[in-house]
Order: sequence, then C-alpha cells, then structure tokens
Amino acid sequence: MDTIQRSCQDMQKKQSVMQDTILDKLASFKDILEKKKQSLATDNSNPEQSIIEIKDAAKLLQLQKPQKEFETCLKKLNKDLERKFKQDISVIYHPEAFVGKENLIFRALALHFIRQGKFELCDEFMDEAQVPIDDELRLTVEHLKSEFEQMYTVLNQLDKENDLTSAIKWTEEHHDGLQKLGSSLEFNLHRMKFIQFLLAGDALEAINYGRTHFQHFGEKNYPEIKRLMTASLYINDISSSRYADLCSPSNWTEIKQEFQRDFCSLLKMSSESPLYTSVYVGTTALPVIMKLFTIMASKRAEWSAQDELPVEIPLDEELRYHSVFACPVSKEQATDENPPMMMPCGHVICKESLTRLSRNSRVAARFKCPYCPSESSIDQAVQVYF
Repeated sequence: MDTIQRSCQDMQKKQSVMQDTILDKLASFKDILEKKKQSLATDNSNPEQSIIEIKDAAKLLQLQKPQKEFETCLKKLNKDLERKFKQDISVIYHPEAFVGKENLIFRALALHFIRQGKFELCDEFMDEAQVPIDDELRLTVEHLKSEFEQMYTVLNQLDKENDLTSAIKWTEEHHDGLQKLGSSLEFNLHRMKFIQFLLAGDALEAINYGRTHFQHFGEKNYPEIKRLMTASLYINDISSSRYADLCSPSNWTEIKQEFQRDFCSLLKMSSESPLYTSVYVGTTALPVIMKLFTIMASKRAEWSAQDELPVEIPLDEELRYHSVFACPVSKEQATDENPPMMMPCGHVICKESLTRLSRNSRVAARFKCPYCPSESSIDQAVQVYF
C-alpha cells in the first residue's frame, strides 16, 4: 500500500504542475493572439506572416510535455494497482442471470435517477435507451417524479435556507400516516423552529411558539419539551451551557435525513435507492466471494447450493432487512422450502426437523417437543413469518 500511496501522491503533484503550466502557457498564448489581433487591425498588409508567427508560437507551447509526464505517472499508478489488486471477477460472474430481464434493469436505473432527483436524466435515459414503456411503468414514473420533486423542494429549502415552513406543512398534511409509522418528524420540526427562535435571541417568541405547538406532543415528548423550555433561560450564553447541543449544525443534517426517511416510508419505499443498496452490498460481498472461490478452486470443490451462499457476508446493521432463523435442532438456516414452524407450546423449529420428529414418534401422528414435555401433531404447527 505504501507504493500505491507514493504513486498516487506523485500523480497528484504532476496533475497540479501540469494544470498550472498549461494555464500559464495558454494565458501567454492568449496575449500573443490579442497583440496580433490589434496589429492586424492597424496594419493588414501581411496577414500570412502573422499566421506563421502564431503557428511558431503555438509550437513553442509544448503542451504535450507536461501531459505526457502526467500520463506516465497515471500509468505507473495503474500498474501498481493491478499488481496489488489483481482479481478476475469474471470467474464468479453469471451473465445468464440477467438474460431476458433487461427491462427490469432499465426500470431500476430509471427509478434510481428519480430517487436521486435527476428527473431530466431519467427522461433522457428512457428515451435514448429506448426503454419499453407500458402503462404501469409510465404511471409509476409520473407518480414518483411528482412525489420526489416535492421531497427535493422541501429538502432544498431545509438545506439552503433553513426554512422549515414547507416541511412542517407537509407533516401536518400527512399527520395520520406519520402517526401510524410512529414517527417523531412533526415534533422534531417544531423543535427545530423553537431552536431557531432561541438562536436568534428571541426567547419570548420561542416560548410562545412552544406553547402553541408542543401541546399536541406532550404525552410522548414531555422530557424533551421540558428541556427546550429550560434552555430558554440560557439564551444569552446557550453555546457554553449544558444545552450547547441545540446549536449543533448536525441537527439540520439529522432533520433532513429523518424527513427523507419518513417521506419514503409513506410511499412504502426505503430511504435509499434499491439500486444503490444492491451495488453497495454487492461490492461488500465481492471480496468474500472471491476468496471463497479461490479456496474452492484450490480444493477442486464445487458450489452446488442454489439461492444461497456457502459463507456469511458481513453487512452493516442497516442493511439487514430480514430476520435470520437457525433451527435449534438441525442447526440449519431456515429457507422458503424449509420455513420455521411453531408448535402449540410456543417453541419453533424448522419444517424438516418437525417432519422427522413426527416420523420417529412411537405414538401415531404425535410427538414430544424437543425442549419441553408438551406433545402435539404436525397439523397443529403453524408457520412463523419474521
């Protein structure tokens, strides 16, 4: 890694020198052109000679030299990277996985552009890629563009102007839906407005605002309301008090993230684009799978299991969307074909283990739970959905 770091530093230096050198030479050449232009305006008797002189000046620029030096450093960095991270990922790539599913990929890309607020790019992509647009896709795109245009309008107001008006109005219009989500967004927006009055030095306005808007949130947010009201006593030196966290710029970052998350939740969508999540998880899993493939290839073993990986992929907590159940009897992980089943006593094992217990039982159709004295039949077990 030290070699790569040195090569990267050399490339950055060459890039900086190249940029400065080229800009200086172009500025000098521009001055020559301006002078020739003025000269020709007063004396146009010999324009051919002026052209020759301009060509000679252009040759002296030698713009290719700093560019070649930069390209040499770039090639060296590329070779160092290839030596350090030489991997052929084509050995684990299955191109047939997307055969006949091009429309799904196009759809994912188009919706990703919408999620990122790139509405014009979405239209251009669908047009240039000649994405087949059926009524369902057209309605979906139009609906999501309308929704996310509204979301980004509010986010821009929060980001650039610290204006909470539109965000508060949106939460009031979607109050019932946010309540079902158990969201605290509406209160947190009013909290930010209260803090704005405090930081502006207007304690009376902040208290009046709190009395008007906090009364609806007293049951759930009473400790925080009490803290905010007490903070108004320290208005003259709040940044040095125990309430200094109210002045933190991170409050705005958090409120924007919360707004985006709850906005997407009401649309029954994740806060992150599914395409982004897929690529992120894929790049996280790639080194593990490459290492697994290398080990299996050295042992001449084959990967025979379908729809599952023979090794665990470490993922961040926020990327764990599904609960994982391991059968306490067989120690196997539950699958769609072998789901978790709950017996009347409340204990849960996988379906295959349940079937084996039933077959091995001496009493017809009844068996004993492996974890308690209760007896039951296979028909009494119910599938569990996590």
